[in-house]
Amino acid sequence: MPQHTPPRPICGNCDGFPTVAITTGTRNHDGSRVTVTATCRTCNGTGHTALAAALARAGR
Repeated sequence: MPQHTPPRPICGNCDGFPTVAITTGTRNHDGSRVTVTATCRTCNGTGHTALAAALARAGR
């Protein structure tokens, strides 16, 4: 029988969107926008919070 994994809780700081691209307002020589990538520090770019050790279940 397959074991079902409970869904991991979504990070409260980034709401599941851990990496974003922010435009700086300037343009490159080819006309495209210059962007800076920012990653959520709380979840380290995963979009989920860490599971507590208490939630882990040990088999017999």
